Amino acid sequence: MKTLLSILLFCFTFFSFSQKKTLDHADFEIWNSIKNTTISPNGNHIMYSLEKGEKDNFLKIKDTKSNLIFTYNRASKGVFSYDSQFAFFTIKPWKDSITELKRRKVKKNKIPKDTLGVFDIKSKSLIKIGNIKSYKTPLKWSGFIAYQFEVNSKKKETKKKDKKTKKKKVKKVSTKNGYHLVLRNLATKKQDTFKFVTQYTFAEKGKFLAFTSTGKTENDESNVYVYDIENNKLTDIYQSKKAKYYQLNFSKSGKKLAFVVDTDTTKIQQRPNKLYYWSTNSKLAEKLVDNTQTPKGYKVSSNGRISFSKDESKLFFGLATPEIVKDTTLISDEIVNVEVWNYSEPRLYTVQELQVKNDKKKSYLTAINLKNKNLVQIANITYPNARLGSEGNAAYALLENPTPYLLQSQWDALRLKDIAIVNIETGERKKIITKISSSSTRISPNGSYVFGYNNVKKTWFTYKISTSEYKELTTNKVFYNELHDTPSNPRAYGAAGWTKNDESLVLYDRFDIWKFNPDTGKGTKITNGRENNIVHRYIKLDKEEQFLNSKNKWLFSTFNEKTKASGYYQYNPKNKKGKQLIEGDYNFSKIQKAALADAIIYTRESFTEFPNIRYSNLNFKKSSVISNANPQQKEYNWGTNELVNWISLDGKKLTGMLVKPENFDPSKKYPMIVNFYEKSSDRLHRHIAPSPGRSTINYSFYTSRGYVIFNPDVYYKEGYPGESAYNCVIPGITSLIEKGFIDKNNIGAQGHSWGGYQVAYLVTKTDIFKAVESGAPVVNMISAYGGIRWWTGLSRQFQYEHTQSRIGGTPWEYPSRYIENSPIFNIDKINTPLLILHNDADGHVPWYQGIEFFTALRRLGKPSWFLNYNGEPHWPLKMQNRKDFNVRMAQFFDYYLKGAQKPVWMEKGVPAIEKGINQGYELIKEKK
Repeated sequence: MKTLLSILLFCFTFFSFSQKKTLDHADFEIWNSIKNTTISPNGNHIMYSLEKGEKDNFLKIKDTKSNLIFTYNRASKGVFSYDSQFAFFTIKPWKDSITELKRRKVKKNKIPKDTLGVFDIKSKSLIKIGNIKSYKTPLKWSGFIAYQFEVNSKKKETKKKDKKTKKKKVKKVSTKNGYHLVLRNLATKKQDTFKFVTQYTFAEKGKFLAFTSTGKTENDESNVYVYDIENNKLTDIYQSKKAKYYQLNFSKSGKKLAFVVDTDTTKIQQRPNKLYYWSTNSKLAEKLVDNTQTPKGYKVSSNGRISFSKDESKLFFGLATPEIVKDTTLISDEIVNVEVWNYSEPRLYTVQELQVKNDKKKSYLTAINLKNKNLVQIANITYPNARLGSEGNAAYALLENPTPYLLQSQWDALRLKDIAIVNIETGERKKIITKISSSSTRISPNGSYVFGYNNVKKTWFTYKISTSEYKELTTNKVFYNELHDTPSNPRAYGAAGWTKNDESLVLYDRFDIWKFNPDTGKGTKITNGRENNIVHRYIKLDKEEQFLNSKNKWLFSTFNEKTKASGYYQYNPKNKKGKQLIEGDYNFSKIQKAALADAIIYTRESFTEFPNIRYSNLNFKKSSVISNANPQQKEYNWGTNELVNWISLDGKKLTGMLVKPENFDPSKKYPMIVNFYEKSSDRLHRHIAPSPGRSTINYSFYTSRGYVIFNPDVYYKEGYPGESAYNCVIPGITSLIEKGFIDKNNIGAQGHSWGGYQVAYLVTKTDIFKAVESGAPVVNMISAYGGIRWWTGLSRQFQYEHTQSRIGGTPWEYPSRYIENSPIFNIDKINTPLLILHNDADGHVPWYQGIEFFTALRRLGKPSWFLNYNGEPHWPLKMQNRKDFNVRMAQFFDYYLKGAQKPVWMEKGVPAIEKGINQGYELIKEKK
């Protein structure tokens, strides 16, 4: 009887498993992703949106036991009120409806607008407010919401007779005139409406609302108002016949406000901006600064952000250099359009061109002491970058000047700069460090120290402002990347921050967390990760945290470099003891703490487990799964991911990932795709949901369809990146072939960008691959060296001399290295069919690299195809293009590696006359 039951159970299990479906392109549409996850301040509710393919979002609110409290279709971007009583979210029109309206060429102003959803969690009631342009909620208090309508309300606008025409003129809402603002009391549902508002803001802590209005009619004044919500008092603090307002902002308490105003109604190019300030002790705002009171060569900026110091004794705003005046009388035929490139300019012209808008808006941080109205310019043209200490309370600010070294950054990648400090009270400046390479120079939370990591000296340092003492903390200690393999200076592992009163600087080495005395340089290790290859990192649970509070327990993430397991660790700085709270063969991430409680949400994932939202407290003793985003996954043949090891051709012990189909049978032979970038094995436990990726194969998709995927880690030797890839990848492949389950005659490779270069290099050295897809590859390092990264305007020189491309010098220093590492010079050795993707708006790798590759292959009659998605950047971003790329890549590999039928586009192409009409996906039937 037991035998019979066992046979029946086996048959049932086998039958159930055999019924699992294979993923196809259409299945991408049914997979959900989780977006905009948030936990209420009191920790009692979790809100998130499920986004399914290109369809509409489903917003969900659940309690801590995963009970569904509320759900709404097409809703997203949810936020809780500070008292956790309400949830606010945006409701989009149906996507299908919008698509149909666009198809019918309906005008933009006739397209349905967003709706604001306000959900009362206690009463479970929903209010919807249509035609919303924007809404805001207070950050640290509750009870109110403010929102603006996108279009005119149904009420009639105020009309005023024009004396000349005697016709009634109706003022309409617009960007220029403003939109109507509604302030709603969430408890009483009472509403106040303010007409033609151009900008508005809540105070962070005090119950104040400020807004600017152009007036109810065309002839009304344009004013600034402050509404004291607690006392129901509206104050008109500034009036002007016609004015534009900028940077309206409160102090945190709401008792102080500042803004920039421009009252000139002409088109004068030099705008006469003025800075105004108001406090609750004043009835009207007072002018602090106009352009006659600014330092010589500067004016009040309308783009510089306004803020107050934490103690509200200082007001910070921006100064700018005057606008460059142009002759507006010239017509287009009279304007000279020429680019003048100068060899000694700090910034390459292409960089300048991309930064024109930012340059026009550039402002320099300036302070005003509100007691004596003393103005101190902090940043200026010489030192354009500034950082404040102690949330603006510190006596000194940190300044940086990269300009003298910008020219050489074109090739050296050092990003050198000079560092100075400025006394915010007196304006006295002092250069403290010259020509330092550091991307992490900052000022300590209490404002006592300047600190950072010197990339050249490979050491962390502090500079004590009060004594002018410079101290190197980690000299002769390895607090930089131990696995660094580019011809540049290694980066630091980073800093967790400072303890209270700037007592200790908390730094990372490869595995552990250390506390350093900033004066003596003495370091104390507070974790013991190196002994077990476990990386510890501090988790900042409070976004507004200024320092690591030694009165509280600290939470660290942990990661085992060997097993790739992760978890969370709790450290008690009082008794200097710690304990592992949770750990496993998963990737734990996306942790959030409730603002007013010890409740947290986080995700746990593996290759087979989707990263659903989990709820717990800071001890992780009890955890509940909140979301169930993709229950359909169990219906599909999925896959498993494991670590594999082998020895490189130059004797290194290597690690990689091997992804197998769920129904893997070691007695069978499987087609394999090799996909890699640099080092990926740390991502062993990452979940990869089916989706039309923009640049790489989708592991879940291909394993479901019977492929094995191999992702090897690559270690590089300076000057020989191509050879390094060969030495690491090829023996990894042969070691898998020796295991007996890989079909050695059906191995493909796929890579993008740096990965695209590497697979392009490999096919010039081996015929082990039957087919390869190479995306955005560099095939000619000589021509690529002289190219431009068009998204930034930067020269590509630095990346060959010092960073990823790893050549280690110029073409005139190492011409053989450039030639040996460039596939174009050995393209005649290629016997592998190639699919090349390179888009004409690529801002990273010049797309002529892809053209060089394809035209050379075409010249030699090598089987090759070239995909260019017009107007797309380094990878296809538009969903229709991503889907198309995934279909073509799958058809390409299926044809060569699985013997599937050939699609029409591979046989005949898609002629230009048919572009966008016929895709050529159809499979060609074999002739009998």
